[in-house]
Amino acid sequence: MRYQKLAEQNSIARQQYEDQVYIVQQYQGSVKLDQALVDQQKLNVIYCHIVSPVTGRVGLRLVDPGNYVQTSNSTGIAVVAQSQPITVIFPIPEDDLPDIVPQLNAGGTFLVSAYDRANVKLLATGRVIALDSQIDTTTGTVKVRAQFDNADYALFPNQFVNAQLLVKTLNDVVTVPTAAIQRGAPGAYVYVVNADNTVSVRPIKLGPTDGPMAEVTSGLSAGERVVVDGTDRLRDGARVTMPAGAQAAAPATDSLPSTQPASPAPTPGAAAPDAQSEKPDHSQKRRNSGSQ
Repeated sequence: MRYQKLAEQNSIARQQYEDQVYIVQQYQGSVKLDQALVDQQKLNVIYCHIVSPVTGRVGLRLVDPGNYVQTSNSTGIAVVAQSQPITVIFPIPEDDLPDIVPQLNAGGTFLVSAYDRANVKLLATGRVIALDSQIDTTTGTVKVRAQFDNADYALFPNQFVNAQLLVKTLNDVVTVPTAAIQRGAPGAYVYVVNADNTVSVRPIKLGPTDGPMAEVTSGLSAGERVVVDGTDRLRDGARVTMPAGAQAAAPATDSLPSTQPASPAPTPGAAAPDAQSEKPDHSQKRRNSGSQ
């Protein structure tokens, strides 16, 4: 700045001013060269450390201390599997896509429950994050990816689990034990127990099925009794005998997945208004997908 001001006042020779400018540029180049040398040494230090690109669980080492390791090695030195979050991939029937796709497009959230191999213990609860772009023509299913926070590491990479997808919740519907449902020429029907302990054939229309219970959209009313055992020996107008202590109506059941085995249905059973019913759970055994 001093030489520039003197040059503007014609107090020094132009050559002297330009020499000073080039000396400054020379010094700036030296500083950049020294900084490049420092950065090179930092890079060499970084090459002395192997850092995983993801945070996860490190598996058993694939090499021992003292082994020669190259970047071209296909096995590497260890496998790192991402566990938080973790994803599960499972298939759903293509027939259920009309109920799922519109809700996904509208930004809806689908809850997914992951159970153990025995489908008894709930391991984790997550949500659907992606739907495959095409249907598998060999199975008629489409793959769904669900993500789980896995805060307690309950899910393990490549673990065998059962995934249950909650598609829709139906309130105040009539349900009937699936053991009471018969199929024949009139379609689905049940044997209804009349007041005089005779049975009559009642055609019904069914909705979603959840475990031992199925929704009845028409044909039955809440509180009516139906036969759940010995239906192969019945005919329209036959008389039945009520077992001692048989209940007149089966209690309403919650259609959400249960971790306890279903209790045997009474004989005869009864259609009852269900407090909650959902679309069928798509329980499939699939392996967790852990990023590696």
